[in-house]
Amino acid sequence: MACSSAAGISGSDVNWKKTRVLVYTKNGKGFVHDNIPSAVAAFQKMGTDHGFAVDVSEDPAVFNDANLGKYDALIFTSTNNDVFDTDAQKVSFMRYIQSGGGFMGVHSAIGTERKWTWFKMMIGGTFSWHAKYQKFTLQVIDPKHPSMTNVPKVWERPDECYFSKEMYPGIKTLIAHDVSSLKDVNDTVLTKNQGSFGNNYPAVWYQDFDGGHIWFTSLGHNKLDYAEPVFVNHLYEGLRWVVSQSGNRNLSKAYATSPGTPVRYE
Repeated sequence: MACSSAAGISGSDVNWKKTRVLVYTKNGKGFVHDNIPSAVAAFQKMGTDHGFAVDVSEDPAVFNDANLGKYDALIFTSTNNDVFDTDAQKVSFMRYIQSGGGFMGVHSAIGTERKWTWFKMMIGGTFSWHAKYQKFTLQVIDPKHPSMTNVPKVWERPDECYFSKEMYPGIKTLIAHDVSSLKDVNDTVLTKNQGSFGNNYPAVWYQDFDGGHIWFTSLGHNKLDYAEPVFVNHLYEGLRWVVSQSGNRNLSKAYATSPGTPVRYE
């Protein structure tokens, strides 16, 4: 599979028939979304429709170098809290990313591993608060990015408007929440979590981080979303970009020896 640049990617740049992804669904102690089975089914159907292999697991033992080498993307869909059992599993995850691997996070994946600095940097931040589930507006602010293909430029939808803290400065926002479109919110809580972002708050983003290729969407709270064509297309376009970037993985580039190994900015 050829590794493409971010610009000008079309669907033909991904050889789906040679693609395998892992959908990971582990949740630690705390709230567990009821959307997870629906999300799994959506990715499995996507695999059937486009011809790629989809493995599903909630067992952290899948995180070892030999197993992760099979995958063109790791998808964490509504994972939450602590999802690894050992430091060795965390290091294998880091090494996969450092080798040039692809990662896709969906919805509460931003609330995963809240005490692990490297993971929070990798995904782009950590969950802070969300407004009450309601219909609100999102705005595509980078329509030229290939993962925005066929995504509505102004998108009104019911969902949870997520806010994060410890946001990593390397992320590149693709879609922003229109905060002014929220109704029935506590203004004090909103202002605290909105911080200095003003009316446009990051909702979907990507980044190249520590050798890997990261794409995250905060959307997808309702289990019905995963049968809704516009939202499923949103996930597909994100995955297509991730896979297009991760074709030239090289484990010799990985250097992590512990979950606290500092990032090498190279």
